[in-house]
Amino acid sequence: MAYRGRFAPTPSGALHLGSLVTALAGYLQARSQQGLWLLRMDDLDRPRCVAGADTEILRQLEAHGLHWDEPVRYQSAHEDDYRAALESLRANDVLYPCHCTRNQLAHDSFTGPDGPVYSGRCRKTVAWAEPHALRLKLAPRMTLSLDDGWQGSMVRRSRRDIGDFVVRRADGQIAYQLACVVDEAAMGITEVVRGADLIGSSFRQIALMQQLGHTAPRYRHLAVLVDRNGRKLSKQNHAAAIRNQNASENLVTCLRLLAQNPPPDSLCLETPETLMRWAIRHWNPGLVPKRQIIPIHGAAQQLLA
Repeated sequence: MAYRGRFAPTPSGALHLGSLVTALAGYLQARSQQGLWLLRMDDLDRPRCVAGADTEILRQLEAHGLHWDEPVRYQSAHEDDYRAALESLRANDVLYPCHCTRNQLAHDSFTGPDGPVYSGRCRKTVAWAEPHALRLKLAPRMTLSLDDGWQGSMVRRSRRDIGDFVVRRADGQIAYQLACVVDEAAMGITEVVRGADLIGSSFRQIALMQQLGHTAPRYRHLAVLVDRNGRKLSKQNHAAAIRNQNASENLVTCLRLLAQNPPPDSLCLETPETLMRWAIRHWNPGLVPKRQIIPIHGAAQQLLA
């Protein structure tokens, strides 16, 4: 099957250095295999979205020489697809209502390898009174495997490491995990490149794909960039937006963070298009750091100011 990768930002603000590293790695991985690189806007959670942020993201990508191959897919235009998948899960009797409050979840959940694991408190709930979330009921002894292109082989057990997770929120909105699975299948994605902070999501999505009869893509999880205080670079943590006028400098910084060893000086003076041609020719995924966190320092730190 021909390679099909994707980049899926949430339009809650402009791209920062961490998101540019992820976009660049996915783009180079696709182009090095003569594949397609697609773009999706994860705008289903409308309260998080900022008006005009999607347009700004598109401009940033284009300014950095990152050009997508098919029309942008907006999640907000595909809610009927997500509802159909939800009904399929309901028909398979693998959903149950959850009435837990945030306080109950904080008290009952236990710590797993990828974050809090739901205790199963509502598994035997009979009454479907509103409002309630819907959780996917995982088989008790199911084991999920992920042979990650950068993080190596990982295994999770359903109840101990993952826990039953939400596929529809109490406010009626389809949850990220289910929407993402439907999107990957609809877009024909063969490999997902994203941050190591989403390893837990990958296992949840693999479980959903099995339930819905989809073939899971391959995965490559990148190290997450953290600032001098150890906080992940993110919009929630107010990471500075990358500047389009510094596109070549930004790209060289990202290539260094990806351990691709670009020429130190001359390349910084080239256009983004020239830089990208060099980067595609020299892309070596085997050099990408295999750890899950990379602290930002030196020249990269200056881009955060």
